[in-house]
Amino acid sequence: QVQLQESGPGLVKPSQTLSLICSVSGGSITAGFYYWSWLRQPPGEGLEWMGAIGFDGTTYYSPSLSTRTSISRDTSKNQFTLRLSSVTPEDTAVYYCARGPNPNSYNDRGQGTQVTVSS
Repeated sequence: QVQLQESGPGLVKPSQTLSLICSVSGGSITAGFYYWSWLRQPPGEGLEWMGAIGFDGTTYYSPSLSTRTSISRDTSKNQFTLRLSSVTPEDTAVYYCARGPNPNSYNDRGQGTQVTVSS
């Protein structure tokens, strides 16, 4: 049973870069033809797919966020990372990491971590 756990700062200042790590256990991020994604849910809104990194290291990004988003991985730690630059208060959300059979779908998801953008 795969488990995903998000970690990172809960508060980020405007214009800074948000960095989150997803630690994976119970399965390798390089195996099984899976895609490892990041999603977020702003207050009062629906879930938004941000991007993903595949088992082979290929990255995929939402067109609306592609200029500010970077996803990378550390295979030695079985982790993958989200970086979102130039954040504004509109980036305040609960951020989730997930695993799925396609870049923009998921079957397993972490519990989520709240990130607030505020000065």
